[in-house]
Amino acid sequence: MHPLIQDNVSLRPFNTFQVDVKARHFARFSSLDELRTLLADQVVVAGKKMILGGGSNVLFRSDFDGVILRNELRGIRLISETDTHLIVESAAGESWHQFVLYCIEKGWAGVENLSLIPGSVGAGPMQNIGAYGVEIQEVIESVQAFHIHDHVIHTFSNSECSFSYRESIFKRAEKDNWVILAVQFKLNKRPVFRVDYGAIQDELDLASPDRLTIREVSNAVIRIRQSKLPDPAVLGNAGSFFKNPVISRAHFERLKKGYPSLPAYPIDENSIKVAAGWLIEQTGWKGKRIGECGVHERQALVIVNYGHATGNEIFELSGQILSSVKERFGIDLEREVNFI
Repeated sequence: MHPLIQDNVSLRPFNTFQVDVKARHFARFSSLDELRTLLADQVVVAGKKMILGGGSNVLFRSDFDGVILRNELRGIRLISETDTHLIVESAAGESWHQFVLYCIEKGWAGVENLSLIPGSVGAGPMQNIGAYGVEIQEVIESVQAFHIHDHVIHTFSNSECSFSYRESIFKRAEKDNWVILAVQFKLNKRPVFRVDYGAIQDELDLASPDRLTIREVSNAVIRIRQSKLPDPAVLGNAGSFFKNPVISRAHFERLKKGYPSLPAYPIDENSIKVAAGWLIEQTGWKGKRIGECGVHERQALVIVNYGHATGNEIFELSGQILSSVKERFGIDLEREVNFI
């Protein structure tokens, strides 16, 4: 067995839910050569394997009887630029929020609305992360990935990534086949501000009504998120646990009669996206605790671990929430978190 591979490693430090499970084998890689070497090792070849980034969108329901390979690839570089745009590449193991702050420091616009999202850069395209009216697919130029079985490198164009709401080819059709190495982003030299979603404009008016910069937008997003969402370092969580559901306009119109305040965002003439957090709050789950886990008191989309919850306990709580929303509103919520 390669010396990089450790046995019986606790994964509690490597998942933001802070669930205390163990990996039978665990290794980190910080270069392509290390990754190639690990994937050629017989322990890795013969067993179940999982690539882990920041661990911010996974829930381990039990010990992992296989090999966890933690992506710690680092590096950010400017690839090219024109008068209006830049192509910037980040290694997949970089912290997403630190990458956003780096772009803001350089004056590169396009990712400021995605500030303070936990996790790594590599997890961004996998989940098609989004917040405050922006999805990462809007700024991704391409994704470079390494095939786990064939050991070839392929660069996926934006269209090849098959992005949709919190989905991508890496999460579904090609799940567990690729290691994301790097992501290239097309960013703007001149900002195109998106401040009409949620409370961003109100927050900006309070802080800097006469000045609008990408740094001010980022700071506003950070303040809003910190006011609503628990810090994973303090209280275990994976951010939003559920996707905002998309329902038919006819279904929405029926619900609107009984619930006039139902928040909604039109997708097209036939589809409406509604707020999952509002639905959960209406069913009485916000702030409710069951044993060592519960729904956060300030944001009903977030399930938290108060210290010693198991992955199964968190999963079972989410199932009760799904049932409540289905019974009351006739809406099938979908979990956003990945279960292992």
